[in-house]
Amino acid sequence: MTEPFTLLCPLLRTTSVIFSSPHSGRDYPAAFLAASALDRQEIRSSEDAFVDLLFASAPGMGAPLLAARAPRAYIDLNRACDELDPGVIDRVMTSAHNPRVSSGLGVVPRVVANGRVIHRGKISLAEAEARIAAVWHPYHAALRKLIAQSLAAFGEAIVIDCHSMPHEAIEAHTRPGLARPEVVLGDRFGAAAGREVVEHIAAAFADAGLRVGRNAPFSGAYIAQAYGRPSQQCHVVQIEIDRALYMNEAAVVPRPDFAAFQALMAGVVAEIAALGRRQMPLAAE
Repeated sequence: MTEPFTLLCPLLRTTSVIFSSPHSGRDYPAAFLAASALDRQEIRSSEDAFVDLLFASAPGMGAPLLAARAPRAYIDLNRACDELDPGVIDRVMTSAHNPRVSSGLGVVPRVVANGRVIHRGKISLAEAEARIAAVWHPYHAALRKLIAQSLAAFGEAIVIDCHSMPHEAIEAHTRPGLARPEVVLGDRFGAAAGREVVEHIAAAFADAGLRVGRNAPFSGAYIAQAYGRPSQQCHVVQIEIDRALYMNEAAVVPRPDFAAFQALMAGVVAEIAALGRRQMPLAAE
C-alpha cells in the first residue's frame, strides 16, 4: 500500500473549512485485486470516483483538502474502526445489530454496489487489523489534527465530507412529479452541523444551478457522527453529488464535459470556503 491519503494544504489557512474525501481513493494493491472475486472495473463501482478532483480547488481558496488514496473496497474510512463484519473477517463475533455491517458495508466492506461480493472468502482478523492500522488510523489522525487547527485559529471547524452517489440512488426517495435532487446534504438532521452552516452550503449549490435535497436518503455516516459537534463549534456536512453530472458510471471515466463541471464546482468551493472566514488566518507549518 502506498501512502493512505493525500493532504493538500494552502500556504495560508484563511478559512475554518476543511474538505475531506474519504471514498475517492483509487490506489488498489495488486495483491488485493488478485485475491478479489471481482475485476478492477467491477470493484471500482464502490468508489466516489473523481470526487477529490471536483474539490481540488480548495487549497487555492485557503482550505485544506484531505483525500484518501486507499480505495473504499479495501477499507471504508467513513465507518468506525470497530464496525467489523463477521461475514468477511474470520474470528469476529457477531455483535449488536448494526445495519451497515449487516448489509456488508463495515469498515472492511464485504460487497460493492448491487451487493457484489468482493472477497473469495473471509480474510483474517490480522489482515483487517493491518488495514485499519495502516490506513484508517492515519487518515483520522490527520482529520482530527486539521479540526484542532481550525478550532484553535478560527474558533470553529467546518468539515465538508465529500461524496458522490449513483444516479438512481435517490429515485425511490423522490416523490412522483418532483425533480430529483442532484446534491444531497446530510447533517444528521441537525445533530452534526448548525442550521446557518447547512443553509449557506445549500445556497452555494443552488446558486450554481443545482437542485439540493437534505438528509434523504443520506443523512451522514461515521465522520458526521463522530466529529459533528455544533454545540462545540465543530460542524460536519456530508455532500453527495449525483455521479451522472460528471462521469460515465458504467465505465468509471469522467464525462467529456468534466472540466466544465469541475469549474462550476470551483465556484461552489469558493462560496463554502467563504463561510469559514471569521477569524485570523493560521500560518502554514
